[in-house]
Amino acid sequence: MQQITPFLWYDTEAETAATLYTSLFPDSRITRVTRYGEGAPVPAGTVMTVEFELAGRAYTALNGGPMFHFTEAFSLQVTCEDQQEVDRLWTALTADGGQPGPCGWLKDRFGLSWQIVPKVLLDLVGGEDRAKAERVTAAMMQMQKIEIQALLDAAGG
Repeated sequence: MQQITPFLWYDTEAETAATLYTSLFPDSRITRVTRYGEGAPVPAGTVMTVEFELAGRAYTALNGGPMFHFTEAFSLQVTCEDQQEVDRLWTALTADGGQPGPCGWLKDRFGLSWQIVPKVLLDLVGGEDRAKAERVTAAMMQMQKIEIQALLDAAGG
């Protein structure tokens, strides 16, 4: 069966990023590290690619140099079960130079965008009650990190 794997370009931080990401999610691990050989534009032995899994899904990270950078046009969305999980991931991913963004979005210290979304948000905005969905959406639009209780308060009117 054909597999599609997200391929993430880093300057020199691929292994550091993969190590951080795999530490945050269950069923995650680094599966392979390849290194540049002689004649490469970087010293031989430098990490070239890191293959890893996050929650069982395959990713590849490349140390490709400073030519390309992440944008918000690509992000990883994490659906969280509770506020504790939202808080834990938000804190870990904004640490050491990461940047909070609006509506549950953030950039980690490597520039990769993430959406840290509590499941209840998806349930509330996707429900049949459109007035409730609009109140919840309006509340979310005022947030950086999503606060579940504030969403529930908005849902209640």
